[in-house]
Amino acid sequence: MPPDKALAPAVPDVPDLAGALPRPEETWLRIVQVHDRITRRVDSALHRQHDISLTGFEALRRIAEAPGERASMGEVAEALGLSRAGVTSTVSRLVAVGLVVRERAADDRRLLHARLTDTGRAKVREAAVTHDDLVAHLLVRLGDDAPVVTDALARVSAAARARR
Repeated sequence: MPPDKALAPAVPDVPDLAGALPRPEETWLRIVQVHDRITRRVDSALHRQHDISLTGFEALRRIAEAPGERASMGEVAEALGLSRAGVTSTVSRLVAVGLVVRERAADDRRLLHARLTDTGRAKVREAAVTHDDLVAHLLVRLGDDAPVVTDALARVSAAARARR
């Protein structure tokens, strides 16, 4: 046996230790899996019960929460993590079914805003119950760890958003 091996302590690999931190790739895989599974489940429920996609619902919710129920395309894109083209496509679908209207900004005619219609207001209110109940049902599994997980994910999100 080589001398350095003979002196090495008999400690199991770190992943085998109780309380050991997961490797970054394990954490990443769990984040991706949770996002994918919850997204598919909520999207399916929203389509089935309200005839709206999760992305469409999230856009409606961001517009509904904006001052005057009116948000710029950039604000919606930033809130949803979509590209400008992605938000344009999403808002176009919402316009086509009468849930929002596009308006030019009074102070800068180049800027487009999406404003909720009465139908859009009713849709987001109804779909929010389905969305929020299902998400709460799934995330209840976090138990007492919910505040810690939420805080940690917010820090990672902020770091990922920061330009380097």
